[in-house]
This record gives sequence, structure tokens and C-alpha cells, in this order.
Amino acid sequence: MATPDFIRDIRATAGHQLLLLPGISAVVFDDAGRVLLGRRSDTGKWSVIGGIAEPGEEPAVTAEREVHEETAVHCVAERVVLVQALKPVQYANGDRCQYLDITFRCRATGGEARVNDDESLEVAWFDVDALPPLSEFALLRIKQSLTDEPTWFERTQEA
Repeated sequence: MATPDFIRDIRATAGHQLLLLPGISAVVFDDAGRVLLGRRSDTGKWSVIGGIAEPGEEPAVTAEREVHEETAVHCVAERVVLVQALKPVQYANGDRCQYLDITFRCRATGGEARVNDDESLEVAWFDVDALPPLSEFALLRIKQSLTDEPTWFERTQEA
């Protein structure tokens, strides 16, 4: 995955220290109720679509942009379904990041699903009862997107 220019600029002065970054996930459904997934080029595994918000970009706009950039599908973000601070990760180059993920339920409005950049090996629509193997990360986001429950969040420390 390409590192956004604004993160490269921060890394030039911050080095490898832990950065909190705004991660956005998009769970996109078509009119038939199928979910759009991409098989990631970095892991080879299927997942929901996602990326990092650019400075000044609204999170819903990030979700819509990332979906189009990665899959050529146009969508509209309908609601926030989940907010979660993910565990910190360390990349092979030593950079450390923690993502604050905001997940949106999105509705496809056009375009044909296809690989549209180098972040995916495959892109496809799946019936929710016939999903490929997915991580808990992706499964939780799909599950929450299928409910009418309020936005899910986690409290791991006492208030």
C-alpha cells in the first residue's frame, strides 16, 4: 500500500514514533443486498474496503473516495456503524501506527466492480450468507452494518 504524502511529511520529522491515524472502512451493499469486498494485495486476504482520511477530508467522503479508487464503484455513505481504536501496528520499516477506525455502511449507486488500483488483487460482490474467509475485523463491520442498532463502540478502560 502506498503511504500518503502527508504521512511521509510527518515521518520526516517524527521518525518511527507511534502516530494515531484516521482509518476509514466502508461496508458497501448493492440493491440485491450483496456486500462488496476486495482481496488485498498486501495480505492476499478478502476484506471490506478502507483507507486513510486525507487532511481536511470528511470521513464519509473518505469512505466514498476509497471505494471508488479501489473498486470503481460509486457509493453513498449512509451512516456510521462502528468506531474503534485498533491495536498499534509496526511495519517492516519500523514505522508505528494506531488507527482510529470509523466504519460506514454505504449504498452502491453505480459503476462496475473491478480492480481499480494496486491495492487489490480481486474485487467482487458476495451474498452475506456466502462470504469468503474473512478476519474478525471485517466480519464485525459487516455484522454491524446489517443491524439497525446504534453506532457500536468499545470501552476498554473505566471512565
